[in-house]
Amino acid sequence: MAADTLGGYIGRFAPSPTGLLHAGSLVAALASWLDAKAHGGQWLVRIEDLDTPRCVPGADQAILRQLDACGLRPDGPVTWQSQRTPLYETALQQLQSHDHVFACSCSRQTIAAAAHATHATHHRANVYPGTCRHSTTHTGPIAWRLKVPPAGSDLITWTDRRLGPQQQHLATEVGDVVLWRRDQLWAYQLGVVVDDAAQGVTHVVRGEDLTDNTARQLWLQHCLGVTTPHYLHTPLVLGDNGEKLSKQNGAQALALDTPALASRALHQAAVCLGLPPAPHTTTQLAEQLAWWCQAWPWARQ
Repeated sequence: MAADTLGGYIGRFAPSPTGLLHAGSLVAALASWLDAKAHGGQWLVRIEDLDTPRCVPGADQAILRQLDACGLRPDGPVTWQSQRTPLYETALQQLQSHDHVFACSCSRQTIAAAAHATHATHHRANVYPGTCRHSTTHTGPIAWRLKVPPAGSDLITWTDRRLGPQQQHLATEVGDVVLWRRDQLWAYQLGVVVDDAAQGVTHVVRGEDLTDNTARQLWLQHCLGVTTPHYLHTPLVLGDNGEKLSKQNGAQALALDTPALASRALHQAAVCLGLPPAPHTTTQLAEQLAWWCQAWPWARQ
């Protein structure tokens, strides 16, 4: 696949417009922006709006306004995944032609029942049991799944720039990965890999909760023959219940209507990232961002 942008460091922030930015998503946005700027690179914004039933009308533009209020402005045109369907179709056709995928008509209930019978769960998720791998007949809507390597040769290893050496057994911990869903929507795993490759992304900086997705994305990159970015997964903001702060558990949208509110939100995000407080003399957003950029601990990685 040809990259949309070439040369040097290219990073990105890819929010889902299922709601506005909250404290947790601002941490990921700030971290990705700082990493790009500390490396003298480009920072792109991509709206991940493939899961259309969950998208909130107008949230995409509101997120862009929030980022702008914080001084986090992309270095190129904003892209929307919903406008990039031909790229995903081409990628799926490539995988089909090389026998990397198979059609699957299993429902969630079927998979859950099979996982329960074999105790095949990992991180509270059901591991796909491979039911349709060799099936030629299907009833009802189908998904397309990426074949993962068989148990015994399915260990994927990588090094996270913050977390260090990582590994995952794809067959026993994940199972065959959905790329096209039974509800006729493109899956996150295909969209993120195809878009990172097409945009020439060299460094992915995102929340630690997405670490678990990395191995399956590395395998998909291998199957598509595209370059693997460097990964850095950032600390999470936790809610009062100790779980990751998210839109699903009631995270409040950030109020960034004034420079003072934006400055406060950025300061809280910087604290979460372990950055030192900006000096009191840095009263402008640009000055604060420049200070944290100089203090960014992963600038040499």
